Amino acid sequence: MTDHSPIDAADLTAQLVRCPSVTPEEGGALVLLQELLEGAGFACTRVDRGGISNLYARWGEKNHAKTFGFNGHTDVVPLGPIEDWQHAPFGAEIEDGFMYGRGSTDMKSGVAAFAAAAMDFVRQTPPDGAVVLTITGDEEGDALDGTTALLDWMDESGETMSVCLVGEPTCPDHMGQMMKIGRRGSLSAWFTVEGVQGHSAYPHRAKNPLSAMARLMDTLASHELDQGTEHFDASTLAVVNIDTGNPATNVIPAKSSACVNIRFNDDHSGASLSDWLRAEAAKVDEAFGTKTQVEIKISGESFLTPPGELSDLIGRAVLAETGVQPELSTTGGTSDARFVKNHCPVVEFGLVGKTMHAVDERVEVEQIHQLKGIYSRILQDYFA
Repeated sequence: MTDHSPIDAADLTAQLVRCPSVTPEEGGALVLLQELLEGAGFACTRVDRGGISNLYARWGEKNHAKTFGFNGHTDVVPLGPIEDWQHAPFGAEIEDGFMYGRGSTDMKSGVAAFAAAAMDFVRQTPPDGAVVLTITGDEEGDALDGTTALLDWMDESGETMSVCLVGEPTCPDHMGQMMKIGRRGSLSAWFTVEGVQGHSAYPHRAKNPLSAMARLMDTLASHELDQGTEHFDASTLAVVNIDTGNPATNVIPAKSSACVNIRFNDDHSGASLSDWLRAEAAKVDEAFGTKTQVEIKISGESFLTPPGELSDLIGRAVLAETGVQPELSTTGGTSDARFVKNHCPVVEFGLVGKTMHAVDERVEVEQIHQLKGIYSRILQDYFA
């Protein structure tokens, strides 16, 4: 007789935490998920690319007009100094109501909660539609062969999602507090200013790249990019590095380098900001007689899923299970939602993220059960 007992999401979280899946290692996490999902009737495909392990799982008809999707990751960040941990990083030890371990918050608990909710749902009340899970092993890395590989494969194979929920930790302080309906874009720019080396006693014989760099960095950091938009806070620019590698006090160096990071809202694009950065560098070169090379990496563009059916669906489920009406937010860093938004409407909701990436990362066990309840209600309401 087939056992259709409800799946314990906390127990599944513990099993996943015990898989040492530091990017890019799979660690057994996707193997475990595939076995469980196939046992519940999901058709599973490994979509590995570039040494990264990814899993696609679908219950129901391919390309159904009503397909609820979930995106998550089982890879985790490195441990840091192991001696600083008070609990085994991959032990999933439970103490005072908390489960400890790398990935317990970010985001093996989210993956476990949705997988458990989905398996229970299709077994107990098979919907007229499809449920899809896209689970990557490359969210914490370069993200070149993770969710992007899954989406590329889906396009090639005719697999679709009507909407998608990303299970990242979204609540700053308490359960149910916040969902993400968009994210700011992210851009990093590296500047290398070349001048002419000389003696510091005769600065007129040199072209000091440090003076040029100081001007450039001050200009960029002092500039107000915007004052925020309807759904986004003001864009920010941070100078994160300035370096010359010059130990001498009597030498003007020939070269200086620096890096800035910009988190930008929907007033901008990566291209428009890139043009601005290069233009400001050119102005400084003209003033100082230097030559500046600029390299730019755009990690993701800003995006917004306008408030509507999907955010309302999630908000109702969160309110019903927690008594809290979640705030609609676009704050924080980047997530794989920046890739999913090109495929279908996407919203993020998950646990409290206070300890993610921290030593002794931990999750309140009761919140895992609560999250499964929220995800279960979302599925039930979506297919109602």
